[in-house]
Amino acid sequence: MNVVNKPKVIELFAGAGGLALGLKKAGFDTVALIEIDSDSCETLKRNNPKWKVFKEDIVEFAQKDLPKEFNLSIGELDLLSGGYPCQAFSYAGEKRGLEDARGTLFYDYALFLKKLKPKMFLAENVRGLVSHDGGKTLQTMLDVFETEGYKVEYKVLNSWDYSVPQKRERIFIIGIRNDLNDKIKFNYPTPHNYKPVLKDVLIDVPDSPGQKYSENKKKVMEMVPPGGCWVDLPDEIARDYMKTTYFMGGGRRGIARRMSMDEPSLTLTTSPAMKQTERCHPIETRPFTTREYARIQTFPDEWEFVGKVGSIYKQIGNAVPVNLAKAVGEEIVKSLRGDK
Repeated sequence: MNVVNKPKVIELFAGAGGLALGLKKAGFDTVALIEIDSDSCETLKRNNPKWKVFKEDIVEFAQKDLPKEFNLSIGELDLLSGGYPCQAFSYAGEKRGLEDARGTLFYDYALFLKKLKPKMFLAENVRGLVSHDGGKTLQTMLDVFETEGYKVEYKVLNSWDYSVPQKRERIFIIGIRNDLNDKIKFNYPTPHNYKPVLKDVLIDVPDSPGQKYSENKKKVMEMVPPGGCWVDLPDEIARDYMKTTYFMGGGRRGIARRMSMDEPSLTLTTSPAMKQTERCHPIETRPFTTREYARIQTFPDEWEFVGKVGSIYKQIGNAVPVNLAKAVGEEIVKSLRGDK
């Protein structure tokens, strides 16, 4: 199936645009983006004024006549994409298909799928979805997708394999509409040879706001070497810093963690100074700035983020790394164009 024009994508739960930008770089034309957070919507508009951004509650929006909303025929859309939040929901095994997922944001994602019938879909989520509730959560999602008429596969990808200086594992679920199974073949992207580390991106980073440590915390963090964590602190200081956490099991290696210039970052969270998932700069004793966060997520320096510092960290920390999204997007474009 030869696609002369750029394939069209609609994205749900768009956030700050990591996935959308990656798909754009891969060759997609973005028809619309739906996002409920005000700052994220402004970020999307600021960086791409031509994008049609809907600031909407997905639950309410999913009830509308979606083909009419987007001026599309049913089945015309090439790709539905988005990373729906994975709230816990249990399955009694009644096999009611989509109805079993009602009350979750997955249900609303699946409703878009049901109403628009895109040729393909991409659903991104946390790695933990694979094992959640003994795998039942993921299996029910796959069952729903299949009931809606899609052949589905999934794979956990590590962003470090795709030119991202960060170890971040995410599940990518890909669906192909059943009537196109003989025409569309999809392969997950081959890992890149380039495996960047922090020294590759933390050079000449533009000034930007960032969180600060208290004087007491700074004194503690100054004792931690690059690549180290709480185990490198003198025992009495570690006990005082960690309080009751000191006596808990597990490695707890995210506590008082300083990154290393010679390694990729650990997975960025919605804040670089959370006690359990510390992300201290490798050389300077401070959290990563917002622009450093963006570099690690492979956003270009010209991509602006709207909002206060806490909101910006959250937008970047929740994003799909741009280079990873681009790598997956390029394979989807090949699939849609019949280049497989």
